[in-house]
Amino acid sequence: MKPPKRILPLIEDGLVDEVIQQLMSGKEATVYTVRCGDEIRCAKVYKEAAKRSFKQAVQYQEGRKVRNSRRARAMEKGSKYGRKQQEEVWQNAEVDALYRLAAAGVRVPQPYGCFDGVLLMELVTDDEGRVAPRLNDVSMTAEQAREDHATMMHYVKLMLCTGLVHGDLSEFNVLVDDYGPVIIDLPQAVDAAANNHAESMLARDVRNMTEYYGLFAPDLLNTRFDKEIWALYEDGDLHPGVELTGLFADDNQAADVDAVLLEIKAVYAEEQARLERLRDNEQQE
Repeated sequence: MKPPKRILPLIEDGLVDEVIQQLMSGKEATVYTVRCGDEIRCAKVYKEAAKRSFKQAVQYQEGRKVRNSRRARAMEKGSKYGRKQQEEVWQNAEVDALYRLAAAGVRVPQPYGCFDGVLLMELVTDDEGRVAPRLNDVSMTAEQAREDHATMMHYVKLMLCTGLVHGDLSEFNVLVDDYGPVIIDLPQAVDAAANNHAESMLARDVRNMTEYYGLFAPDLLNTRFDKEIWALYEDGDLHPGVELTGLFADDNQAADVDAVLLEIKAVYAEEQARLERLRDNEQQE
């Protein structure tokens, strides 16, 4: 096929030899299968911000740090240069997340680099070389659903162990090959410690996965992995080896308001006494 304009520079630089076909077009990018030497890979061409239909982008960018102060100021002002830098941050976030998650044991496509808004990465296929289907196109037995759901919860846990939350995880952002689920589409991945929406995003990710697998194994709908994983994270007890159960008991114990008020009064009285001592010392001097 005729190479898209955005991929032409990669062909000229020898990174891509041929564009084979368009694989899919989504809300933030169009993906093509390409030939790079003897290998078939995919090229994800990010859409410009004005053409992206991805909602609430600002919410996802909260907490992302830019080391270069000039870039940060330009991004805040929304200048032409700043918008360009914002796009680079958005695109590089996916590359960084892919490398971090692969190192943590999460199955993601292997990245080969991002060049002028085009991400080259592994084409996920089955053993016969056919493009792996997305999860929403896959049906399964109840046993398989439970097994793959457990795998996905394990991946969500590993992601959070690296400090990341996918933020847009659903049956449309998971591929399934002969070895199980593979997570894709990560430009909106958020820093769990720096983003105030991280907990709700993780809950939504888990809910989306559970509701889909729950179509085949309804008993999964009673699990509470989101609450369990986040509680472990907040308590500092989350690590790759921790075993998840899907069980979580809400703390329904009523807050002891009187005890809290007494503690506040005690702290206030202590501070007043300290100030009084300071005044006495000043008068003596």
